[in-house]
Amino acid sequence: MNRPSRRAVLGAGFGAVAASLAGCSGASGPVRRLRLATGPEGGPYNAFGKALALAVGASDLPLEIVPVSTSASVNNLRGLDEGSAELALAMADSAEDAVLGRDTFTRPAAVTALARVYVNYTHLVVPADGPVRAVTDLAGRPVAAGATGSGVRVVAQRVLRAAGPADERPLGLAASVTALREGTVDALFWSGGVPTPALAALARELPLRFLPLDAYVAPLRERHAPVYTAVTLPAGVYGLREPVGTIGVGNYLLARADVDADVVRGLLRVVFDQWRDLLREVTAGARLEPRFAISTGQVPLHPGAVAYYRSVYG
Repeated sequence: MNRPSRRAVLGAGFGAVAASLAGCSGASGPVRRLRLATGPEGGPYNAFGKALALAVGASDLPLEIVPVSTSASVNNLRGLDEGSAELALAMADSAEDAVLGRDTFTRPAAVTALARVYVNYTHLVVPADGPVRAVTDLAGRPVAAGATGSGVRVVAQRVLRAAGPADERPLGLAASVTALREGTVDALFWSGGVPTPALAALARELPLRFLPLDAYVAPLRERHAPVYTAVTLPAGVYGLREPVGTIGVGNYLLARADVDADVVRGLLRVVFDQWRDLLREVTAGARLEPRFAISTGQVPLHPGAVAYYRSVYG
């Protein structure tokens, strides 16, 4: 599939596409059901998926979105490629690995992007009164490094590989929080919106330290992909007295290439009309704009997404 340039998407004027999109909102016919691979129950991907299903259900589209709980990014990308889901959410680094057939993906996966919907903030959390003051202090210590098949595990492993080997435990967020509270791990990695409710709740019962990770952005960009960016956990969140620099990674809404283009255009119309509701339980202060949404790096935009963005910029 030929990948459209972002310049072409932004610059082309297609009034006919806009008219066609408006017309498809009143489409009749059988309801199309699409499975959306999200993440674990209680997590931000799952919250986004459920909100999107409700928004689509309240729209005039002959479409039903069925959120499916998963381990998140890596598993979602495999599900798209293998056909067990038509839509998925995944972190940008894992999505690029899938498209390029690298790291845990032995061959290129046939996935396309609909939008970059928001940015994950990497959290590296330790007890405030514990011995860990820097990433290098984790060498040899037990660390909750994200569930197997999740995007946070990819980021955690790459940071730990650069900083020194640790005793990695494949735990999801809920299990990681429990392990840190009980002292069976010395640190936990998490990648998600800000604030993440489970971590905010933990911070209210246990003094925490959030370790800075911004020094690892440049090495990760050089070694893996330019999808890694420097972001900041702001003062006030989680009780932080000062901002903490960390690693940002975009999250993509993805689809199989064989999903109908008109369906994709209609779905994106709902996403952009309802983005405030979709992101409310996911991350604070985020905005979804087309110029941001088309920044999907090496992951090609779905033809229906190209048509939608052309209609926006027409």
